[in-house]
Amino acid sequence: MTSAAQLTSLAYAEQFIPEDEARESARTTGAELGAPPIGSGGGAALRLLAAASGARHVVEIGAGAGVSGLWMLEGMPEDGVLTTIELEPENALRAKRSYAAAGIAPHRTRVITGRALDVLPRMNDASYDLVHIDADKEGYPEYVEHAIRLLRPGGLLAMDNMLWHDRVADPAVRDETTTLLRNLGKELRDDERLIVSLLPVGDGLFAAVKRDTATRRR
Repeated sequence: MTSAAQLTSLAYAEQFIPEDEARESARTTGAELGAPPIGSGGGAALRLLAAASGARHVVEIGAGAGVSGLWMLEGMPEDGVLTTIELEPENALRAKRSYAAAGIAPHRTRVITGRALDVLPRMNDASYDLVHIDADKEGYPEYVEHAIRLLRPGGLLAMDNMLWHDRVADPAVRDETTTLLRNLGKELRDDERLIVSLLPVGDGLFAAVKRDTATRRR
């Protein structure tokens, strides 16, 4: 069982990197829209992944009100471009406003309103450094396959909510969404295309590096 000290440490780590005013405002807006954003711990992890990989071309599936986008943009180089796909027009509008309020130059973001499964097939293979998924959970398996196709070798995949409110870790919980996420995590854990980790930040951030299969065959 998790001790009280462990819970205290997890809470401390989650809040270790404070959010600035722009992200706090976007977080409040996301909650009002019914689009809960990634936690500050997960956001900081996304920023770290973007910075460590020098991600210049990033795709996000699910904008909310722009919290995760702001975290990633802070870690990206100044010439990096974030492409966000968002189904809900109001969310897309609020995300754009959040980026503008944070002083992000307009040319650094591209917000596409529409179904991800309509947009993703039109995007180029092996052309992106980082893909972040935080949208409808039933779409995760298909989104992941597109993400792997879009990523360059060495590119990063990140997915939020992969612990799903502490339900995935409990084998007795077998509702449809929990089972889908649990099975997806296990399938990707064993996927030879990826090097994976499940980070216990926020609601669970799944992170993976796309292997260079051409190099591995040599």
